[in-house]
Amino acid sequence: MDALRRANEIRSLRAQLKRDLKEGNIQIAAVISNPPEFVQTAKVFDILIAVPKYGKVKATRFLVHCKISQGKTIGGLSERQRAELVALLDH
Repeated sequence: MDALRRANEIRSLRAQLKRDLKEGNIQIAAVISNPPEFVQTAKVFDILIAVPKYGKVKATRFLVHCKISQGKTIGGLSERQRAELVALLDH
C-alpha cells in the first residue's frame, strides 16, 4: 500500500508540474537542469510536450539534436545530454 500511495503522489506532482509548464509558471530548462525527485523517472519527451508550442515534432527534433532516446528518463540523462538540452531550450 505504501508503494501505491507513493505512486499516486508522484502522479499528482507530475500533473501539477505539467500544468505549471503549460501556464508558464515554471521554465522547462530549470526542470531539466535541476529536476525535482518526482520527475527523475519521467520521460524527457513527455515533459517536453507539456510545454506550449512544443509538440511531438519539435520535441523529437530536440531529442534527436541532442542524441537522446525518446524513452530516456530525466534522471537517466548524462551531463552532456542535460547541458546540450538546456542550452537548446534556453534559446
